[in-house]
Amino acid sequence: MLDVRRMQILREVVDSGSVTAAATRLGYTPSAVSQQVAALERQAGTALLERIGRGVRPTAAGRLLTERATAIDQQVAAAETELAELRAGRGGRLSVRYFATAGAGLVAPAVARLHRDRPGIGLELRLSDPGDPLPEVAQGQADLAVVVGRPGDVPDGVHLVHLLDDAYHLVVPKDHRLAARRVAELATVAGERFVGSEPPGPCLDAMLTGCAAAGFVPEFAVPSEDYATAQGFVAAGLGIALIPEMGLRRRDPGVAVLRLRTPQPVRAVYAAVRRSSLGQPALELLLGALRDTARGA
Repeated sequence: MLDVRRMQILREVVDSGSVTAAATRLGYTPSAVSQQVAALERQAGTALLERIGRGVRPTAAGRLLTERATAIDQQVAAAETELAELRAGRGGRLSVRYFATAGAGLVAPAVARLHRDRPGIGLELRLSDPGDPLPEVAQGQADLAVVVGRPGDVPDGVHLVHLLDDAYHLVVPKDHRLAARRVAELATVAGERFVGSEPPGPCLDAMLTGCAAAGFVPEFAVPSEDYATAQGFVAAGLGIALIPEMGLRRRDPGVAVLRLRTPQPVRAVYAAVRRSSLGQPALELLLGALRDTARGA
C-alpha cells in the first residue's frame, strides 16, 4: 500500500525541483527525503524521479503520484472544513421521518426556520405513514422521527423528546344538537354513531382511552383512517368524530368543531432520536426548532 505521507514528500521534491530544496521546505535532511522517496519507489515498484543536471524531474509514475498527493491534500482540507462546519452546527445532513398531520403544522415551520438560520444543514424529509419509523431511528437509517408517543414500546437506544399534546375535538354535523356549543363533555355523545378517523395504533388508543374514561366504548358506523374523509362523512350526517387539533387545520364547512372536557383525549407528540446522537449540533438545532414551533402551535 502506498504511503500518503511519502507521496506528499515526493510532491515537494517535484514542486521544488530538487531533494535539497524539498528538504529545506519540509525541515528534513536531504538524506531523510531521499530515503522516503526510495521507500515510496519500492512500494510503487518503479522509479519515480530521474536526475537532470543538479535537479530531478518526475517520471510518468512520479507525475501520477504527485497529482494524487495534491488531490488527497485537497480532499483532506475539504474534510477538515466540513468537519468544522459540522462541529459548529453549520453543516451536516439529517434524515427526518414524520407522520402526515405533523407535516404542515409542525415539521414544515421548523424546517423553514432551520433552513433560514443554518442553510448549510441538509435535510432528507420522508413521510412515515403508515409505517413505524422508530426502527429506522434505532438502526441509524433516520436521525429523527416525529411520532405519537408510545412510552412502553420504544426500541433500546431511542430517546423520546416531548414536543406537544395534541388534543382531540368533537366534530359534528352543522345540524347536530350540539353544533351551537363551543365546549361539550365527552359523555354527552355516548351511544351516538361514530365515524372512524384513526388507524389502529397509538392515536386510536388515545381516543379509545378518552372514551373509556367518559364511560363508554364508541360504536364506529363508518370506517375511515383519514381526517379529511372523516370530516366529509360527518358533514354528510353519517356520524360524529373525534379528531385531533393538528388534523383540523383544514375544516370541512359542513361540520362544527367543539372543544372537549371531562375528559379531553390527547395524543402526545414526540421527537424520537438515538441517545448516542444527543448533543450533535445539527440535531440539537432541529430539536430546538421543533420545540419552538410546538410551543407556538
